[in-house]
Amino acid sequence: MIIPVIRFTDQTVIMEDERILYPCYFNKELKRSEGRRVPVSAGITKPDTQNIYKAAKKAGLSARTEESKHPAHWTEKGGRIIVSWKGSKEILIKKIAEKLSEGN
Repeated sequence: MIIPVIRFTDQTVIMEDERILYPCYFNKELKRSEGRRVPVSAGITKPDTQNIYKAAKKAGLSARTEESKHPAHWTEKGGRIIVSWKGSKEILIKKIAEKLSEGN
């Protein structure tokens, strides 16, 4: 019997097959060193949790949003998106970025 790994973050339970995404990952106005994880050409201006949530849904993924801040941007209002995904987080980020670009 396989037991999933469970992580607790900010009173939230994150299962092994879930990935956390923050809007800064897709912000083309940020440098890579500031948290952007996609090429500038794949990013968008001022992404928010709702943009990313809708992009995840367009990609056919199960997602939910939460009020939480990225550790490097703790002074900024934000949130995060938790997506059910078993593969590489980088592939997930690219997939979401593609859907974000289609919407803009």
